[in-house]
Amino acid sequence: MSKDTIWTQIVAEAKAVSKREKALAALLDEVILSKKSLEEALSARLARKLSHQHAVTREYLEKVFLDALCKNPQLGKAIRADIRAVRTRDPATCDYLTPVLYLKGFQSLVVHRVSHYLWTKGRRDLPLYLQSLMSEVFGVDIHPAAKFGQGILLDHATGFVAGETSVVGDNVSILHEVTLGGTGKAGGDRHPKIGNCVLIGAGAKILGNIKVGDCAKIGANSVVVDPVAPNTTVAGIPARVVGKAPARPSACMDQYISEADINWHAIPFVKKAKERR
Repeated sequence: MSKDTIWTQIVAEAKAVSKREKALAALLDEVILSKKSLEEALSARLARKLSHQHAVTREYLEKVFLDALCKNPQLGKAIRADIRAVRTRDPATCDYLTPVLYLKGFQSLVVHRVSHYLWTKGRRDLPLYLQSLMSEVFGVDIHPAAKFGQGILLDHATGFVAGETSVVGDNVSILHEVTLGGTGKAGGDRHPKIGNCVLIGAGAKILGNIKVGDCAKIGANSVVVDPVAPNTTVAGIPARVVGKAPARPSACMDQYISEADINWHAIPFVKKAKERR
């Protein structure tokens, strides 16, 4: 881990905070400065947050997290991409330490990645327990079977829900109160498939086994029940095409939809209104 530049930066940031804010020195020593890797630090931090007054001990949870992170290097790669996504896309985050210590969107993703790893290994009960803890502690509910790429930003994250057969691609940005849900109680493959570099605005509900194409942009509070083409902006209830999306919308994080952006001829209800005239 000596070449792990993110971990090196986190340690440096933790030392600086420990010096200027003595009240946090013990926490920083416990979960960062006494550890040898990001994997060890995250295992300690998450076990500390999730084990309070619960059936499974903190020591056991820390061992479970660390074992999973060490056995599958791809988890560490994805987690580091997630940290970079937070640092580069969230204007309120100016360092790499903050996601590890405080941001429940990032922390929830780490818990989910470990849960999903255990799920794929045939362990079902512990991942479901971790899902329950995640929902209770962080207000984020992701089924262990859901699949996430890397470079994910869960900004604020409160109220985020992803169902069992949800799939999220790489470099996606998702704001709070987003639902990747089904349309009823039918089983099988029933949840959305989100492409790469998609931006999903706060409060959006994407429902059913539908595809949201690469570089699409979903307006805040939209209800999406139909497939969304790549490089397309949709908004409304139900969501309609309102124009093209900017290049890599998840990176620019621009959720504003101006009059100039809207392609009125692409909106079905506008076409029908003109036909009636």
